[in-house]
Amino acid sequence: MTAYRISRDRMVRDQLITRGITDPLVLEAMRTVPRHLFVPEALVPRAYEDYPLPIGLGQTISQPHVVAAMTELLQAKPGMRILEIGTGSGYQAAVLHSMGLEVYSIERIPELYTRAADLFLRLRYRGLRLKLADGTHGWEEAGPFDRIIVTAGGPSIPKPLVAQLADPGIMVIPVGEERRGQRLVCVTKEEGKVQGRALDAVSFVDLVGTHGWA
Repeated sequence: MTAYRISRDRMVRDQLITRGITDPLVLEAMRTVPRHLFVPEALVPRAYEDYPLPIGLGQTISQPHVVAAMTELLQAKPGMRILEIGTGSGYQAAVLHSMGLEVYSIERIPELYTRAADLFLRLRYRGLRLKLADGTHGWEEAGPFDRIIVTAGGPSIPKPLVAQLADPGIMVIPVGEERRGQRLVCVTKEEGKVQGRALDAVSFVDLVGTHGWA
């Protein structure tokens, strides 16, 4: 067993299971995806620590527990179509792909888009679709989506994303009127009725775009 596999196993045991993550698909994906490949080379020794890490351009890779908790809230099953807003390092998209989901991911920063696309190609993550665009508009031509996950915090829930959420469907998004201070919100759509449930306090980078921060 490689040192990185040992680090992943320890991460899952000490950071996820002990904090109540139980979804076997989420846990196995977090064991499988090589997180150290999604951080800058200088930070590889810290890749599996219980912290968010900078990836450049003012962006971060979320700490493992946050990735797992948001993913578990989606209640996703293999074969579902999922839209991710904010590709960033590509780690969250890789976890979703490893769960057998049909992943569509949008990134607004060209350098991060290119970096993630190259890494997905190296890892042979076939079928993971990327788009360079304002994520607050969603991906209308590819919708609707069974699940939507937003990995940046905005002042409100973008209406285009609600419109592109399937019925039934679940969206997880950080929302808050103050930057870097949000609550995780789980949005459900069922029989035409949309409801939002506020959960834990979180701190994410800005969701920038027409329906986010200017």
